[in-house]
Amino acid sequence: MTSVLKTDVLIAGGGPCGLMLANELGRRNIRCLLVDPKPGTAFNPQANATQARTMEHFRRLGFAQEIRSMGLPPDHPTDIAYLTRFAGTELARLRLPTAAAAPQAIKTMSGSWSAAELPHRVSQKFVEVKLREQAQRLASVDVRYGWQLKSFADNGSGIEAVVQAVDGGEPLAVQAAYLMGADGARSFVRQQLGIAWGGATGFKRKFMGGKMLAVYLKAPDFYARNPNDRAWMYVVVNPQLRAFIMSVDGVSEFAFHIQMADDAATEALSEADARRLFSQAYGQDIQIEILSMATWLAGHALVAESFQRGRVFLGGDAVHLFTPTGGLGYNTAVEDAVNLGWKLAAVLQGQAPPALLDSYEAERRPLAVRNTGYARQFADSIGLFDAAPELEDASPAGEQARASASEYLNGHARREFNIPGVTFGGRYDGSPVIVVDGTSLPPDAPNSYTPSACPGGRPPHAWLADGRSLYDTFNFEWTLLALGPDAPDTQAFEQTARALGVDLRVVRHAAPDLAKLYEAPLALIRPDQIVAWRGRNDRSACDVLAQALAKVPHPSPG
Repeated sequence: MTSVLKTDVLIAGGGPCGLMLANELGRRNIRCLLVDPKPGTAFNPQANATQARTMEHFRRLGFAQEIRSMGLPPDHPTDIAYLTRFAGTELARLRLPTAAAAPQAIKTMSGSWSAAELPHRVSQKFVEVKLREQAQRLASVDVRYGWQLKSFADNGSGIEAVVQAVDGGEPLAVQAAYLMGADGARSFVRQQLGIAWGGATGFKRKFMGGKMLAVYLKAPDFYARNPNDRAWMYVVVNPQLRAFIMSVDGVSEFAFHIQMADDAATEALSEADARRLFSQAYGQDIQIEILSMATWLAGHALVAESFQRGRVFLGGDAVHLFTPTGGLGYNTAVEDAVNLGWKLAAVLQGQAPPALLDSYEAERRPLAVRNTGYARQFADSIGLFDAAPELEDASPAGEQARASASEYLNGHARREFNIPGVTFGGRYDGSPVIVVDGTSLPPDAPNSYTPSACPGGRPPHAWLADGRSLYDTFNFEWTLLALGPDAPDTQAFEQTARALGVDLRVVRHAAPDLAKLYEAPLALIRPDQIVAWRGRNDRSACDVLAQALAKVPHPSPG
């Protein structure tokens, strides 16, 4: 090796976590090199649900609308439908706004759905394209697909690594301050560190437990021959088979997944088997073109024992594996990157000591345990449901079975897909860089969300009188909200931030309802849009900012 590449952060993995971290760092002019052995972003659809909180982060970075324009046509329904077969009898349906309707629909919502964005149904393959495109626009970001991490070592003062193009060529030595392993479930980085999985796996269920066959396919006649209203996702529930399908492009491309009873036999399935199984799930013979097929294992609720070892961090599937009910894996991965990105930048730019980075695991690991637990609940709700033998019969017993299934599945649909509590309610309680105020924590319930400015959680959202989202007024870095017609002085925060080299902007909103919503006239919002502190005056500004940046162990809350 004759050349050495020097960078600030080496990122192994070009999925949503790695790409989002590159965007977070690049926006802050932090040099980073991203390597991924794949030739490009994902070919297969993979995750298909971008939750509202993730959309709020895309909005923060300025490309939420571009993401919302991808995937399904703007007027395509995003409903979830449960049926005896894809073209069979509908049993339940959760109706949701189209992509075109979502931006206006969210402005009429309140309570649990008081938000800047609604969820968006889009295949991960499209999201990755946009994240890569955005990252490559940033001058400090070097994105290299077709390259892999061969080795790394943490020497205490930095990372020494070797990367190489997968098609050969001279290995390249890399010197970085930090390494992020976002390299998937079989993470090379995690394995080299010897970090074990915790949690549970191997859950067996009639659905979403055990070996699944995944087929990415084209079915041009899917809609034309289907008597049911269009949906984004169709779930088959019957005594013979359990399967689901998601529309990728709203025209002819679909991601089809079917539960298999025999794990060993699943590996030997041929394309002919896949065509036969698809026709069974559809309810009639139908022609398909197979783009790819693979098997995967449902039934995970795993979280790595550690997210950090020295100067090496882990995120995404490298540290948490979900059964993909609720669509939580990819969204949790994005927030890993959002959390770590501003902290790495603050340390590298001299605004905070390395101790700030210890809060990454302290904040994100409990969230991963929480979210994998919720996904397991959703998987149990649908996977342990028994379809009555007479479900498809044209008989009184069949009618009764369908009525019972309808009642249960309509309830399940709301439990799994109307989840503002999961989406918005994640909190960093117990974090050393959150300044607690002694107030009661809001309840953590999957299907309801209580907006609260209690430090450690997402800031309560509101639409302003001029039609803007409150979040659109936040600074990209630190924001001090000064709320109400008689907001207190903020000079101490401004002076302390200047002394620390921290980009803090005071944002004033005189409307009394905002001060009431936040239950305090001042609220300090972190770069990842988390409430770090709230209070009634600025007398404790030095202590507050010191704790929020890990500059002191545990100062008195202000």
